[in-house]
Amino acid sequence: MCDCPEHATLSRRTVVAGAGTLLAAGMLPRRSAQAEDAQAQDKAQTPPPNAIPPEEALERLKAGNARYMAGDAKERDFSVERAARVKAQHPIAGILACADSRVPPEIIFDQGPGDLFISRDAGNVVSNYGLASFEFAVTSLRIPLIFVLGHTGCGAVLTALSASMQRKELPGHLPELVKAIQPAVITAHGKHPGDYLAASIEENVRLGMKRLKTQSDIIGEAVAAGKLKIAGGVYDLETGTVNLV
Repeated sequence: MCDCPEHATLSRRTVVAGAGTLLAAGMLPRRSAQAEDAQAQDKAQTPPPNAIPPEEALERLKAGNARYMAGDAKERDFSVERAARVKAQHPIAGILACADSRVPPEIIFDQGPGDLFISRDAGNVVSNYGLASFEFAVTSLRIPLIFVLGHTGCGAVLTALSASMQRKELPGHLPELVKAIQPAVITAHGKHPGDYLAASIEENVRLGMKRLKTQSDIIGEAVAAGKLKIAGGVYDLETGTVNLV
């Protein structure tokens, strides 16, 4: 065994270098954890994309409808957007729309997937399931706007109108749907006897807006606090225009 000073010096250098490496390695995870904590705090403080005033949300819908009418809809890369939406959704509005196949809200308002939280049924009627859906959207997704979307020539409203005038029996669950719409038909008859169907469709939108606020404490309180706005309109099948009511 050689008692060489060079070997001793090399050994000491190796030990010192190794200790430095271990010290640095021991510190790295701590620095990483601190960085992650700071990043998490920044993320928590950053408002979500839909943290906007209710009026701004409504203006976005109006602007989107204008683009749709002008044939100037935005180009979207749906595959890229799909990947970005895996972890969360931040819709700017909830839409209560008629189930009519000619009334697709995302297209009418030129919005992409993830932009609108939609509940649809014939006659854009407020149901208990619809209320629960929008309560979830208000409390968990923090939507600033709910928009009730009726449309011209609505078959569900026409059915309610015909049933009211002819007093005929309807099959299946249709009587439940007609019953939900009939208050709007009665109001329209007293206000606008000229165009009974158009007036009934408009009053049905107003009825839906009222029911959202009065039949849900969660929604009503959010409206009262100024965190949520409820608006409505009628989509014209012929022109593509959404006319606010």
